[in-house]
Amino acid sequence: MEFLFRKNKITLVAGSGTLKAKNVVEVKGKDGAQTLEARRAVILATGSEPKSLPGTTIDETQVISSNGAVRAEARPASLIVIGAGAVGMEFADVYRAYGVEVTVLEALPRVLPVEDEEASAQIARLFTRRGVTIRTGVKVVKVTPGKGQVTVEIEAEGKRESLVAAQVLMAVGRGARTKGLGLEALGVAMERGLVTVGPTMETTVKGVFAVGDMAGRQMLAHKAMAEGVVAAETIAGRSPRPVDYGNVPSCTYCRPQVASIGLSEAAAKTDGREVSVGRFPFTANGKAVALGETEGFLKVVADKRTGKFSACTSWAPRRRS
Repeated sequence: MEFLFRKNKITLVAGSGTLKAKNVVEVKGKDGAQTLEARRAVILATGSEPKSLPGTTIDETQVISSNGAVRAEARPASLIVIGAGAVGMEFADVYRAYGVEVTVLEALPRVLPVEDEEASAQIARLFTRRGVTIRTGVKVVKVTPGKGQVTVEIEAEGKRESLVAAQVLMAVGRGARTKGLGLEALGVAMERGLVTVGPTMETTVKGVFAVGDMAGRQMLAHKAMAEGVVAAETIAGRSPRPVDYGNVPSCTYCRPQVASIGLSEAAAKTDGREVSVGRFPFTANGKAVALGETEGFLKVVADKRTGKFSACTSWAPRRRS
């Protein structure tokens, strides 16, 4: 990234920034503080940080987040993953591949709850076949770090029990980084911890834009990139097309990989649409057969009356290195 900055003549200033005015940012770095003044606009893109359950502290030693998981230099003997969304399932996949005994806990009835139910069911079956213990519909009551282990108290079907592992990975979601930026003093409107933006990604303060996780909706890099393009083109005096949030691809980088775009079959039916569903198994795909990875499928959901696609879900076979 720094190479690309230099190549495109972008100045990188390392430090912590605070808005002092709508076009003034104070940056505190290793060499002290300095003030930067924007001629046209300021774009906020501070991202997000992992959330935790109430009363549970992420210490990145025994109770880790995705940040700690990617920096770990050794694998634990066992791991309990709390949350079966994209982050939880991705790391459950990675740690199991390294031989770790993995248990995944999810409060909702199925893993990958935002994905199509067929894909969720198949992923759950495959993970179970690989030795991952998956428990859905459970409530985590308490997480207690101890000497060399962590105890997780859960409630399932009205009964309480305790699970023990060497580490716990907290994957219950992420929260936008909006504190300490000077937004409140400047009068930037916020709702439920997210910055309020319009179609051009401009906040309620003219000349201040916000993109990415702090602007809400999908917390995905390609969605943030699209918002950044809209903000930049607006600042440049163009009239960009707003981001179509109904057509942002969702991706889960586990094995097999899961990707989808648009409404799922269930969501389309809930929306009152009569749907037509097409499925294509990878057992009928030449490349998948050649690779020996035929467990995936492609599913297309369309409006039966108009033929317009509501969704496309692809469950891709994993690649061999």
